[in-house]
Amino acid sequence: MTATKSIALIGLLIISHASVAHQMSTSYLSVNLDQQGQLQGAWQVRFFDLYQVIDIDQNQNGQLTWGELQRNQLAVTHYLQSNLIINRNQDCELVFDVAQQVDQHFNEGYLVASFNGLCQGDGALKIDYQAFFEVDTDHKSIVTIDTPEHQYTRVISNDNRTLLINLAESSTYDTFTEYVYQGVIHIWKGTDHILFLLALLLTCVLIREQKSWQAIESPIKIIKQTAWIITAFTLAHSVTLTATALGILDFSSHWVELGIALSVLFAALNNIWPIVLRLGWITFGFGLLHGMGFAGVLGELGLPENQKLLAILAFNLGVEVGQLAILAVVLPILVFCRHQRWYRVWGMQVGSVAIGIMAIQWSVERF
Repeated sequence: MTATKSIALIGLLIISHASVAHQMSTSYLSVNLDQQGQLQGAWQVRFFDLYQVIDIDQNQNGQLTWGELQRNQLAVTHYLQSNLIINRNQDCELVFDVAQQVDQHFNEGYLVASFNGLCQGDGALKIDYQAFFEVDTDHKSIVTIDTPEHQYTRVISNDNRTLLINLAESSTYDTFTEYVYQGVIHIWKGTDHILFLLALLLTCVLIREQKSWQAIESPIKIIKQTAWIITAFTLAHSVTLTATALGILDFSSHWVELGIALSVLFAALNNIWPIVLRLGWITFGFGLLHGMGFAGVLGELGLPENQKLLAILAFNLGVEVGQLAILAVVLPILVFCRHQRWYRVWGMQVGSVAIGIMAIQWSVERF
């Protein structure tokens, strides 16, 4: 594959993923199980997700009203009941309440459906969840299970629609691994974060001399320069991710997301028209914004009440693991390309333009 085709392919991939910077389709399932096997639960589902699977928008205006939901209550209840099975040696017969409520998460309207049941028996609790995957394979459900001894937080996804939880064991290890995994997945699916890193890395193998980009000959110097940028980004977003998740910082997610888009645009434009050549402090400043963005996703996931700090640290670690995996793939390619004239003269610039176009689109959408 020629260099031109490679860059064109990268541009197409960037464009095709431009609209999936963050996960949006999320439900929240909470289950409280007492020692007698009595189960109380609540399932919060987005209005938009319900609209996708049930024909309840009667006036076809693309918006759901409370009246439309009430008139189609039986259809909604039937859909929820048929897509959720809770089992403990035998099925716990779930009965959904007739009365329904509304809630809001991240400016999205949610229907709150309460239910109860009896889980007779012992052993592991099994939750089989099948809702909404037929219309959105990226859908997730954040599941919180409370027992007299422990609280468990898990994530159901299209790849893992069934949870099996041993209620006799502590949830510490499983919580840690779950949030590490979610951190990795988020950085890999967070196109804006990836493009910000990529824009910074494009010039990590180059040096600006006499108004042109030249290859850095020393691999050690490349590693040091890259390490400084990655460390600045890591320290910055770790601070704001933790502070925001703990409630110490509280900024509007709207402006944070806009700021992230602008940071990507600045990094891309700076490669084309270099203003800042020492990127460490700029990276640190923008990293603070990206950390707030990470915290927004962590907020969507929810934090177990008795393991908040553990979940935050694990998610942070997952983000770092995912970030290092990206670096391990991209940096060797750039090291190889740095001596190629096409990369120094126009390849890096074309890649930066493609990133900049995506950043402009995000900035307009998020303004």
